[in-house]
Amino acid sequence: MIADLKPYSLYKASGSRWLGEVPSHWVVHNLRTLITRRNERNRPDLPLLSVAREKGVFARSLTDANENHNVIPEDLSNYKVTRAGNLVINKMKAWQGSMGIAPCDGIVSPAYFVFDFGITNRAFGQALLRSKPYVAHFGQASDGVRVGQWDLTIAGMRQIPVLVPSLDEQAAIVRFLDHANHRLEKAIRAKRKVIALLNEQKQVIIHRAVTRGIDPNVRLKPSGIPWLGEIPEHWETVRNLALFSHRVEQGIPGLPVLQVSLHSGITEEGLDQFGRPKRLIADHTKYKLVRKNDLAYNTMRMWQGAVGVSSTDGLVSPAYVVIKPRAGIDSRFYEFVFRTNVYKQQVNRHSTGIVSDRNRLYWENFKQMHNVLLPIAEQQAICRFIQEEKVSLETAIIQLEREIELLREYRTRLIADVVTGKLDVRQAAARLPDYTDNQDNNTDGTDSAGIDSEESDDEIATD
Repeated sequence: MIADLKPYSLYKASGSRWLGEVPSHWVVHNLRTLITRRNERNRPDLPLLSVAREKGVFARSLTDANENHNVIPEDLSNYKVTRAGNLVINKMKAWQGSMGIAPCDGIVSPAYFVFDFGITNRAFGQALLRSKPYVAHFGQASDGVRVGQWDLTIAGMRQIPVLVPSLDEQAAIVRFLDHANHRLEKAIRAKRKVIALLNEQKQVIIHRAVTRGIDPNVRLKPSGIPWLGEIPEHWETVRNLALFSHRVEQGIPGLPVLQVSLHSGITEEGLDQFGRPKRLIADHTKYKLVRKNDLAYNTMRMWQGAVGVSSTDGLVSPAYVVIKPRAGIDSRFYEFVFRTNVYKQQVNRHSTGIVSDRNRLYWENFKQMHNVLLPIAEQQAICRFIQEEKVSLETAIIQLEREIELLREYRTRLIADVVTGKLDVRQAAARLPDYTDNQDNNTDGTDSAGIDSEESDDEIATD
């Protein structure tokens, strides 16, 4: 169906280098003629809405830790009222596409722009203004000292050309994009499921290797630890204190600052989850020293697997615990142990705090936790085995992730081509079947008209 799409028969100049030529029968308005600024306030009883690049305007959760990156004031009377169908723009991130159509009445940050928007079909307006060419337009209408601190100006955005096809054609475009997005998301979900299965298989391999060894004929014995079960007869169970000592040394200037990732262990400090350079402490003696082959873990995220082996001498956050392996201990083996699901569950049990997802695992509790002890030669052999087994699985995962990325890129290009009139979808939309309830039940992380709204994972554990 998508391969059969063709351009319109007649085009005209749009006056925009990003939009190019547009269908000759489409109307081109300046944005200023379609928007009226709203500044209503003092409605703290309305639900709190937010705007994100990935998902447009959405109702904000007050309990989801992944959403609450900014502090919410107790007094919301100064927050702006937005009505369903209003255009809401985060003026500091408009150049990234952080805007959308409000799905319901609510209140938003005073720093946002709120406009009545004169396009009847909300889904079309959402798809149009969040498409790649319009993100470029809003970027041009923003200014500032440097990228990342740009502000959208009203004067700059007033002249942005807005394409307005007929209402019937807007509906056809929305219908087509919803259908295309449904198919693309179905393919993406299938690939995600395979990735999840491959990751699960990887976890099974690691768990079995670090709790049973790699000799299938080894005799087993009860470990005496319920979560651990049976272990090889020649292995022992000990406390972590027998495996590691606590390194508490101040940082040495000149060493690299390191961080713990939930997925890739210890890496050099880079960007935070918002793409901004991390703010580093000027006085490096405020950091903790970590030596090559030490393990370091984030006290607040150890229960999620925020632990890694350092490949170099470096500096880590004062909120980390640094542990030094004793003689006969290969840190890589124990990193695998600490990242197993069963051990993370034990970490959660031994962590302390007021809020469950912010519990901390301090050295005093960590050192009392049970673990396994085996000959170092066997530790190293198990590490080699796991690495060899992981290669094919991780290669397949990387390939699938690349395929998902290509599908997303294709969707972005398709949306841009359709909403700017490069492809005529009227006949294709007319042939589409009506959605069933199951098809319309959108649980795949996208909003109307195929706008990708998947949230990015915060994999860096630096709290």
